[in-house]
Amino acid sequence: MINTKEIKSVKLASFTKMTASIYGVLGFIAALVMLIMLIIMQAVGVIPQLAPQWGQFNFVTGLGIPLLVLLPIGAFFITIVVSLFSVMIYNTLVPRLGGIRLELEGEDVVKIPVISFSLILSAIGVIWAFIVGLVMAALVAPLFSVISTPSIASNITDNLTNTTGATVISISSVTTNITTNLTNTTGTTIPDGTFGTAGIILALLLVIGLPILAFVFGFIWNALFALFYNYLVTRVAKIKLEFANMAGSLHELKHIPVISTALAVALIFALLGIISGILDGNYGEFITNFVFYFIETALIAFLYNYLAPKIGSIKINMG
Repeated sequence: MINTKEIKSVKLASFTKMTASIYGVLGFIAALVMLIMLIIMQAVGVIPQLAPQWGQFNFVTGLGIPLLVLLPIGAFFITIVVSLFSVMIYNTLVPRLGGIRLELEGEDVVKIPVISFSLILSAIGVIWAFIVGLVMAALVAPLFSVISTPSIASNITDNLTNTTGATVISISSVTTNITTNLTNTTGTTIPDGTFGTAGIILALLLVIGLPILAFVFGFIWNALFALFYNYLVTRVAKIKLEFANMAGSLHELKHIPVISTALAVALIFALLGIISGILDGNYGEFITNFVFYFIETALIAFLYNYLAPKIGSIKINMG
């Protein structure tokens, strides 16, 4: 019997704790693989051949070993931030847009309704794109304003020269040279303040244009994900999620069967890789997608099953 379930909300603490723990471990595994590769490359003398200027640098102790600490910690804390805000956004948007719906038969996900899946995920992507665009605009616009103001640029240059004792190339002279070159190349006089105006336009594009692009491409990508799964992938393998009812609409994700779920996800991304590979001319992308996402999903499922009894499973309200 097929039951349609909607994920109405996700428990913040359980989701964040689990995802951060998983990606912390994945970060350590990635760092370990990189360390092994660096040891092999340094042992056979590949690095000096590829980069002679770095021939005396010990990549194993200087890069590989520090990454064993930095990568897991970085992955853990970055995932905390991303997971925390993503779940908050999801829970806020569900009453307005509806949540992700899954058609379940036992532990098998037999179908992912396309519109609900694509809409909520692309909406989350829009908000993240807006935040990223806002931060980038806040960094870019003042920079363009400084470049376009000769007096400020000259003061910065003079201060750097006085502080360091070294001659610093004038920012205003660089701007003037760029403007002159553009004028000579295009035959059009570039007015003063062009860079400041360009900064404002770029800021607007980042704040407004980036979220629009995120929604359009995110919706298409997520819709293709669901369509490929519903009509092609389920003929070969299905995503399996073992839910257990705790109380009322509260459920916990107790277990994720590894092989079938990893195979299903890998096949979806292989199909998506065919499309993106055709668009960017990388016709072997579907193979790398399949291998990468099979390994990644299998590791995530395995780690989830291992960690769930120890730190607690992900809990969701589903009805």
